[in-house]
Amino acid sequence: MSGTFPLLKDPIAEARRHWQEHGWADAADGMAAVTALMRAQQILLGRIEAVLKPHGLSFARYELLALLSFTRNGSLPMAKASARLQVHPTSVTSAVNRLEQAGLVDRVAHPTDGRATLVQISAEGRKVVLAATKDLNAEVFTRTGFTVEEVDGLITTLGRFRRQAGDFDENARLDDE
Repeated sequence: MSGTFPLLKDPIAEARRHWQEHGWADAADGMAAVTALMRAQQILLGRIEAVLKPHGLSFARYELLALLSFTRNGSLPMAKASARLQVHPTSVTSAVNRLEQAGLVDRVAHPTDGRATLVQISAEGRKVVLAATKDLNAEVFTRTGFTVEEVDGLITTLGRFRRQAGDFDENARLDDE
């Protein structure tokens, strides 16, 4: 983080210059692009976390609540939630523990699979995720800092990158619980 005031020079541009000076010119642009993406992620996550803090949520817990709110029955097996959120099962367990303590989700027995546990959003969880979503939409998602054209370009470029990296199969069908 740069603190409370902007830096006088772009440290990523400086790093790129150093890469070139040290004989790594063929990798300098890629290093600058990756580093810029990582920094942009930090900035955006900081904005998101600031909006979610008054709701008592982290972004990880918000994502789980949002996912549950979009399902047909407001519940998913914990393993399926892990897969959909693309996080390790222990991360989902941690998020569920915190959300359960806050009364926003419940663990319930799977009706047909005795080995599985469902995580189910509570009525309070639905209220919290709706309020948090309204705030995120107003304060972050409609004010990204990018033009409409840049957002479209990012969605296209990053979607292609993720697909080629094996992040998703656009032909696969998601089954809803």
